[in-house]
Amino acid sequence: MDEILIECSPGVSGDMLLGAFYDFGVPKTVIEKPLFDLGLEKLYSLKFKESNSCSIRAIKVELEKIDPIKKRNWKSIKELISKNSLNTKLKKIIYKVFESLAIAEGKVHGINPDEVHFHEIGAIDSLVDIIGVCAAINYLNPKKIYCNEPNLGKGFVETDHGKLSIPSPAVIELLSKTNIRVASNFDSFEGELSTPTGIALITNLVDSYKYPNKYSIKSYGVGMGNMQCPFPNLVRILEINSFDKNSEDKKDNPRFEKIAVQEAWIDDQTPEDIANFIHKLRNEGAYDVSSHVINMKKNRIGFSVEAIVPLEKKKYFRELWLNYSNTIGIRERIQSRWILVRRRGECLTTFGKVKVKQTLKPNGSISMKPENDEILRLMFENNKTSEEIRKIVQDSISNFKAFENWK
Repeated sequence: MDEILIECSPGVSGDMLLGAFYDFGVPKTVIEKPLFDLGLEKLYSLKFKESNSCSIRAIKVELEKIDPIKKRNWKSIKELISKNSLNTKLKKIIYKVFESLAIAEGKVHGINPDEVHFHEIGAIDSLVDIIGVCAAINYLNPKKIYCNEPNLGKGFVETDHGKLSIPSPAVIELLSKTNIRVASNFDSFEGELSTPTGIALITNLVDSYKYPNKYSIKSYGVGMGNMQCPFPNLVRILEINSFDKNSEDKKDNPRFEKIAVQEAWIDDQTPEDIANFIHKLRNEGAYDVSSHVINMKKNRIGFSVEAIVPLEKKKYFRELWLNYSNTIGIRERIQSRWILVRRRGECLTTFGKVKVKQTLKPNGSISMKPENDEILRLMFENNKTSEEIRKIVQDSISNFKAFENWK
């Protein structure tokens, strides 16, 4: 699938997204399979019912709770996810959404994320919403996901912590880790228009909050929320095809951007811990991470760790440094860089389909090379050296198929 656009002008919640994806055409079996794999099938009954909001047709999620557990902690949910044989990509998406919620709740309540007890989030309906939406995204496998700026609402909402002002503390914390702008267009309406579950899903799954200038709509699905509003309380999922994206991207090549460079010298952590921390930084979206051994005060051997991170996520990465390493501070500087546009795809070779990366030079020529993970895979499968693999792949490359636009 090319691209998906999530239109959530009134707001967004997990059940609205789930209903929209079902209406879009994602089979119920796809939505429920990971829930069955996690052993949750006896804890709920899920139905999708056609309804309407302000006379606009939509799909409403109806979930009967059979689950006696009212709340779960992040540790138990993490074990549930990690110990089951879910698709690797799907498992990573689900884990990322729940982890962001745990970190947000931990910050709000001043406790370690592992100690967070989810209330609304740990209930079976939220588990169904989050896992079901992640399963739908994994099934559709879009090249890019767009979303508009959601409305948060205003007033108060009843929770297990009592009456909280809107937006809730968890929503504020989730949004503070992103560069998403939010809207407040419904001044006369009081109520929670965007829930923590909905915000956690879009902040982890969406690639861009800026709509393409021109696009065509191929198909769509509509989901509705439970709240009665004086306007249609809907979320729409649109399959789109944006125009002139490649030519627009190619105009600025090389492309200029600002980045954040964060660095710390650490002399009280083991090499294993440093390696794990570097892996964490890369998994969370650092552009690159480097490290080398240095001699520090009192002749102690330490590590200099430097990470290049997206400018809009610098605050989020600061907290990763201070939560997941022993450093008591970091150095940070804003720099500029020029980069060539590139895109990922696959080519047909004598080994079959191989994932490759293309780079566009300023003179218009295109260089292409196999992804290193593919080289490693083919080495083991064919008992050949990396040099031999690269030569065979280069000699037989044909029929390039792009997975994404130039970026």
